[in-house]
Amino acid sequence: MPLPTDPKALKLANDLLAAFDAENGGEHPGFRPAHAKGIMLTGTFQASPDASALTKAPHAKGATPVTARVSDFAGIPTIPDNHEFASPRGFAVRFHLGDHQHTDIVSHSVDNFPTRTPEEFGEFLRALAASDPSKPHPNAIEQFLGSHPNALKFVQTPKPIPVSFANETFFAVSAFKFTNAQGQSRYGRYRILPDAGSSYLDAATAAAKSPDFLFDELKQRITKGPIKFQLVVQLAETGDVTDDASVRWPEGRSHLKLGEIVLNEIVPEHDAEARRIIFDPIPRVDGIEASADPLFNPRADLYLLSGRRRRAADQQTAKAKAS
Repeated sequence: MPLPTDPKALKLANDLLAAFDAENGGEHPGFRPAHAKGIMLTGTFQASPDASALTKAPHAKGATPVTARVSDFAGIPTIPDNHEFASPRGFAVRFHLGDHQHTDIVSHSVDNFPTRTPEEFGEFLRALAASDPSKPHPNAIEQFLGSHPNALKFVQTPKPIPVSFANETFFAVSAFKFTNAQGQSRYGRYRILPDAGSSYLDAATAAAKSPDFLFDELKQRITKGPIKFQLVVQLAETGDVTDDASVRWPEGRSHLKLGEIVLNEIVPEHDAEARRIIFDPIPRVDGIEASADPLFNPRADLYLLSGRRRRAADQQTAKAKAS
């Protein structure tokens, strides 16, 4: 996938990358600007019998190999798992459809996004980086939140620390258009639900945990058996907003189960090719399309830009070790 040729789109991606770097206290070479601390797993997606009623996508039939990555939020690779900026957690999954063919889902553990547009999100990040709680109020982020109620809602949404990555629920922030073989289309949003159930730590218990407790627990858990998640789609109804990731649909909306994600092995840390994977928020597969949400293309551009920067850093490190 090439970088955008439109100068405005490329500038926006670079501006967002710079805003993440500022919020992270600078660039961390070789790591993602968000969700830097993560771990990769492999497994299988087994489609449900109902999946083909929603979409004609190839992974809606039978079994498909997958690669998944769970992560803490911040772009700081050493952030403690129990730090407030380690939430929301991330879950990205790639469905391997054939040679050089795939489709991805990118999700996090909060059921909304702070802004509708990427430009506003850049403002949000810059306001965070510019704010000093010890300085006079209202500071930059307080001013931003005062004029952006959905961003305020996102900040105020509880982000508890899970007992395990296997006990966390994840949400894709944007809506997708699903089309079946009969040409029938329906909008929906992904949810990834843990088979082990959602379970969270109280503040005192979380504070007493070690900095890497979630990753250590995951490594131990998977030796005892696979980790399973149900992939479902929350279905839109007439009048639901499909182009604004900061607006959520009512909880009463119906859900359709697409299938089950079964993760059974951790990718070795020395597997450089797996570590360099660049997830794509745009589905790019027949039967599933991006909605008109303005976040899609800028997110894809940002992921590609940061991924290329990360790969370049890995290559420089490899050359330094070889010399």
